[in-house]
Amino acid sequence: MTIENTTLSAFHVMAKPTGAKCNLRCDYCFFLKKEQLYPDSNFRMSDEVLETYIRQTLDAHRTPEVTIAWQGGEPTLMGIDFFRKAVAMEKNAARPGVKIENTIQTNGTLIDDDWCRFFAENNFLVGLSLDGPRHLHDAYRRDKGGNSVFDKVVNAAKLMQKHKVEFNILCTVNAVNSKHPLDVYRFFRDELGACYIQFIPIVERENDSGEQAGMTVTDRSVRPEQFGRFLIEIFDEWVRRDVGKMFVQFFDGVLASYIRGYSSLCILSPTCGEGVALEHNGDVFSCDHFVEPRHLLGNIMQTPIGSLVSSEKQRAFGRSKSETLPQYCRECQFLFTCHGECSKNRVLKTPDGEPGLNWLCEGLKSFFTHTQQPMRMMAELMRKGQWAGEIMEILAAGEKGNKDELKTAGRNDPCPCGSGIKFKKCHGR
Repeated sequence: MTIENTTLSAFHVMAKPTGAKCNLRCDYCFFLKKEQLYPDSNFRMSDEVLETYIRQTLDAHRTPEVTIAWQGGEPTLMGIDFFRKAVAMEKNAARPGVKIENTIQTNGTLIDDDWCRFFAENNFLVGLSLDGPRHLHDAYRRDKGGNSVFDKVVNAAKLMQKHKVEFNILCTVNAVNSKHPLDVYRFFRDELGACYIQFIPIVERENDSGEQAGMTVTDRSVRPEQFGRFLIEIFDEWVRRDVGKMFVQFFDGVLASYIRGYSSLCILSPTCGEGVALEHNGDVFSCDHFVEPRHLLGNIMQTPIGSLVSSEKQRAFGRSKSETLPQYCRECQFLFTCHGECSKNRVLKTPDGEPGLNWLCEGLKSFFTHTQQPMRMMAELMRKGQWAGEIMEILAAGEKGNKDELKTAGRNDPCPCGSGIKFKKCHGR
């Protein structure tokens, strides 16, 4: 087998050892339909594929740190022994001086003390899927019998805290919980004691294949304007009391754009393609959201994963994020921090009829408009070598001084808070 010397120095692989197999039946989960790709499979990664994945991934990286990421489906269905084996293989395959970090995304229902001890001993970073307090989590996330799993998920969080396992929350933003932003945020902060949160908008295409096809989204999908309001309400609380204590991935990704002129967050980058999905049988696809026959790159049992990630087909996939961006987006003042967001969500047409506008555009634009002043302030603080959290004192002092101005401001006047937008769209709401 010939290995071309064209691999990237680093890339991300989302390995799915159970494929689409899961013990839950979440209403909005697009990946459950991927079982159709492998009708005769037992959905368990073999030792041969496991060893090949780890060896090739470590060989292809030219960085001092390598992430081995596990997802699903539900990866804990493989059992702890599978991951013990994986960790042992990593240690055998790693070059001297290379640090390996394992991450795993789980629904939490199978997590117990044994799992937590294993995670702690091997420094796993765990992503826990939870959509907010009980009535919001249970709206779409239930087991195959329709039963609530909320208590099991919360128990998993408590066990990880007990064993000092580092974890973050992955919360989808959907048609139901998007109407209760502060209930969601405060639940994670005050009741669960979580510090790291990813908010993932549900934009679910209406079809039976699970593919990114069709221009209609389901009723479970978050409405564009509501997604913007969800982010704004949480941001307003975060920026006044939680900077440096609570970490919201999307806020950090946007702030990076103000500091460096670009974001390292995939959805906000000009191009993509450096993160692929590995199925249980060794098949590699261009992206976790595009596990579809037309985006199959090959199989690691025939072609090294580094070559697949660096292939022209994958480079073209990554470039298409920028190349298919409508002119309407290219002329937007927030192009530098948005870049059309994720390609999978581009289901609308622009006002002049060009395809490729993101479903979330209206909400994203309202969020970017509302937050641009505090984002600029935090970016300036950091450029000066100061702490971004100093903005909390600055905002508190400013708001104390302009309370009288807020009382007398006209609806179309610039908001006295200094946001740069009209009072009626800011503190006059």
